[in-house]
Parts: sequence; C-alpha cells; structure tokens
Amino acid sequence: MTARHVCALVLLVAGTGVLLLSTVGLVALPRPYQRLHALTPASTVGGPLVVLALAVENGPRRAAVKLVLVAVIVVLGGAVTAMAIGRATAQHDHLLRRDSPE
Repeated sequence: MTARHVCALVLLVAGTGVLLLSTVGLVALPRPYQRLHALTPASTVGGPLVVLALAVENGPRRAAVKLVLVAVIVVLGGAVTAMAIGRATAQHDHLLRRDSPE
C-alpha cells in the first residue's frame, strides 16, 4: 500500500463520513432551515473530499486536474444553491418579500 493510496483512503473515509452525517441531519431535523444547514457541509466538504480522493488515487495526470475542477464547481455550486434554496424558503414563509433585493 503506497502513501498515495493511504492518503486517498483517508480523504475518501472523511468525505463519506461527512456525507453520512449530513444525511442523518437531513432525516433527523424537522425545519427546512435546519435541514439546509445540515446539507450544506455535504456540498462544501463531503463531495469535494470524495472527488479529491479520486484525484489523489488517480495521480498527477490530466484526469486529476479535471477532478479537482469538478470539486471546485461542486463547492461553488453548492454554496449558490444553498443560498437560493434559503431565499426561496424565506419568501415562501413570508419572511422576505419577493421583490426584496436582500
């Protein structure tokens, strides 16, 4: 077992753990805002850790660069999606006006 394989395994276990804990939070928490807080680490930490594990296991090749790019897109997309879902939920609950710039 090489050091690269061990590093990839540690990243994979950490990412999978974050994803599993986020899933438990999704099932256990009752309110939409609490669920949103539970799922945000899945997209900002869990998924990218799994993608980085694949990139480390693949080695310094072209595919690893593509995987790192996917991880960056997942992090940015997850943050934007979480904000959009929070805003839509606030508008639905009449906590925020639909035409509000905030």
